Amino acid sequence: MKPFAVAALLALAACGSSGAEIGDRSGDDAKSLAAGPCVNAVFEGSRFTHCIVDPAKAEIALRLDGADGIPMRSFDRLTEQTPSESILMAMNGGMFNESGNPIGLYVESGEQRVALNTNEGPGNFHLMPNGVFWGGNGVAHVDTTEHFATLEPANPPPFATQSGPMLLVDGKLHPHFAADGESKHFRNGVGVDKAGKVHFVISDDLVSFGRFARFFRDEAKTPDALYLDGAVSALWDPAGGRKDGGPPLGPLIVVTKQAKAG
Repeated sequence: MKPFAVAALLALAACGSSGAEIGDRSGDDAKSLAAGPCVNAVFEGSRFTHCIVDPAKAEIALRLDGADGIPMRSFDRLTEQTPSESILMAMNGGMFNESGNPIGLYVESGEQRVALNTNEGPGNFHLMPNGVFWGGNGVAHVDTTEHFATLEPANPPPFATQSGPMLLVDGKLHPHFAADGESKHFRNGVGVDKAGKVHFVISDDLVSFGRFARFFRDEAKTPDALYLDGAVSALWDPAGGRKDGGPPLGPLIVVTKQAKAG
């Protein structure tokens, strides 16, 4: 698998207005960030936690291994390498095998550790189209795996994680989703709106793929969104006093405060 050029692409942050502000978080970005990025929402009768991050004002990164060099598998061990006071939020970030290692593309701190996975197979990861959440240097993107594979080769982006299926592609629900299918799970995913803000969402009730995807389309208003996982979905929201436990996790998406210059 070839690494990917992102120097030019990372400079292309999307423009336009955002419909992302929800709940009581209608003030300026500084106040929102100080209060924490996550708020509660109710959509189609189901409860969700909706976290909105401006990648130009907070750092988004991926973390996998602990100090012992093996996957951490939990939020508690995340503090081995990231001071807890700097963490704005964390969420499980992509599908993984029994040892906790990613089964698709995984780039951490600019190092590609797992290649893009274009194989066919069973399960949600292989429900095509699947996709990649990636970015760095102040911007973030969600792209289908097929589109991501067309990017010019050069260097890997600062972070990238592959998962699936895509929830939304160009504002349209995944073609295999029923309006409200029988399969209900706690689910989490990520989307990027037209203003370039990243929306991390976790359902606090059991929901179908269709309802979860419509949250991103109608509430978060993200043209493209990616499913991260179900059943093991977990969120750490320090400002909200929430740190989910449960089954062992794989890759972790970590949002931290930007270090002040000087």
